[in-house]
Amino acid sequence: MAVPKRKQSPSRTGMRRAQNMKFKSTNIVEDKKSGEYRLPHHLDLKTGMYRGRQVLDPKE
Repeated sequence: MAVPKRKQSPSRTGMRRAQNMKFKSTNIVEDKKSGEYRLPHHLDLKTGMYRGRQVLDPKE
């Protein structure tokens, strides 16, 4: 079984882990009714709607 000769430094560990996060981007969707951009599974703050229901009072 392969065993590392030396302990990996925190900097090197961070550089290795950063390769996995390089291409991730936030998934932003356009709201169908208002046309505003928002995150999925979040309510639209401008209209106060979530999944077709009024949850909050709309911002003025």
